[in-house]
Amino acid sequence: MVKHPRWTRALFTAEDLDAIAATVAGAERGTSGEIRVHLERRLPGATTPMARATAVFDRLTMHATADRNGVLIYLAVEDRKLAIVGDVGVHARVGDEYWQRVRDEMVERMRAGASRDAIVRAVMDVGLVLRKFFPRRPDDRNELSDEVSLS
Repeated sequence: MVKHPRWTRALFTAEDLDAIAATVAGAERGTSGEIRVHLERRLPGATTPMARATAVFDRLTMHATADRNGVLIYLAVEDRKLAIVGDVGVHARVGDEYWQRVRDEMVERMRAGASRDAIVRAVMDVGLVLRKFFPRRPDDRNELSDEVSLS
């Protein structure tokens, strides 16, 4: 079970965070790709969601995957701002329009009060794309944690 700080509770229960981690693990089963979900209390300073997500992507060393196929779903909980960052390997195959569509669907679900569903569906969507372009290899290993990271 992932730790559950008070600031996450406006949108997520402890069970939600565990379900998101389980969805990440399931989405990665058929791919060499890596998915992370990162929740942060709020955006620091005047940072944009994409700039912050890119910094978190780097801090979590998501660029270190063998095929450069890591994807980060970032959410600043109290600000209700999000961004999705795909490493160069996956971004080259799906482009900006794909990320924007997944983000827009997340925003729509979150506005409807379905925060857990927003992230779970985004993770499943990304998992399908990763399976298509980066199928699991016999020697594949889980390179990054499936747990929801927090800061």
